[in-house]
Amino acid sequence: MPALASHRKPRSTRPHSPAVGVTTAALASVTLLSAQSAGAAPAAPPKPTVEEVQKKVDDLYRQAGTATQEYNRAKEATDKQRGTVQTMLDEAAKRAESINESRQALGAYAAAQYRTGAVSPTAALIFADSPQSYFDQTQLMDRMSDRQRSAVAEFEVERAAAAKQRAEATKSLQSLTESQKALRTSKKAVQDKLAEARGLLSRLTAQEKARLAELERKREAEARRKAEEQARAEAAKAERLRQEAAERERQAEQPTTPTPTPEPPATGGGSTYATKAAKALAFARDQIGKPYVWGATGPSSYDCSGLTQGAWKAAGVDLPRTTWDQVKVGTRVATGDLLPGDLVFFYDDISHVGIYIGDGKMIHAPKPGAFVREESIYYMPIYGSVRPA
Repeated sequence: MPALASHRKPRSTRPHSPAVGVTTAALASVTLLSAQSAGAAPAAPPKPTVEEVQKKVDDLYRQAGTATQEYNRAKEATDKQRGTVQTMLDEAAKRAESINESRQALGAYAAAQYRTGAVSPTAALIFADSPQSYFDQTQLMDRMSDRQRSAVAEFEVERAAAAKQRAEATKSLQSLTESQKALRTSKKAVQDKLAEARGLLSRLTAQEKARLAELERKREAEARRKAEEQARAEAAKAERLRQEAAERERQAEQPTTPTPTPEPPATGGGSTYATKAAKALAFARDQIGKPYVWGATGPSSYDCSGLTQGAWKAAGVDLPRTTWDQVKVGTRVATGDLLPGDLVFFYDDISHVGIYIGDGKMIHAPKPGAFVREESIYYMPIYGSVRPA
């Protein structure tokens, strides 16, 4: 019997569709790239240039200076509040003694009344909230002597004064707590800024540090150049004033001199200011070489406003603690009219101050890590100047 033909469809021998193959390869590539992208570390930010580091460090030191003034203000408020609270506590202790004496007097009267049997519950007045109210309610005031009434009145006065004092002490303690909190916040702000600046400097290579030192030398040289220009201008001004004074003296010696030339007004308070300024500058010079420490007022270290405050105190002039308050004292003067002893303030936020010594230079406590020194007033941007006395 002949074999039956198979009805099965023959298996195709054609290769897979090219489209399917490409799609599969593309998906595999995308998956591989995605995995590589996900596993790759993010690109590191570019390293800052030395110039950028210098600018950042300078800015951090300036911010630390501002935070230092905040710290100084908070510390001043804290010290003041602490003194106020201590005074109140002393007064409260004295007040308590006075109340106890009044209470003892009332107790003696109550005991006497109890012994005579006149009023049985009078001993309870010692524990009453208001002895005056107690006596009013029981109509005992009429039966008391003048001395007894006086004791009750004195006790009431002392109680009222003590209550008022407790309220004031509570308010002062709250103010002290707020000042202490501000003090801690300002202290941390200073420490954070200084730590960030130190961190930036510590990451510099030896070559970068050398480059930074070169930039600093150029900056100092430019500041000295400007100071020398001012020194020449001051010398020319002094010579002009000397010649004018000599001419006035010569004219005064002539017998036929017509109307005498009026004396010009004294500059900067005349000899009185010069005398005080000399004392302030002598003090400042004696501090040269001592370290800058933020918040310090001497004698072994200073911050900028602590130094100027101490210098002018030596001259008999009391200045406020912070740069923000010192700039408000005295008379504002232009940079071209500066005299030795004047205070020069820096930056828009008035976070630094130095004491002018003439010839475009000052004595100041610069920043952490530095020492009290002489320097050009043009080393930093000038905000303005004040003649404090």
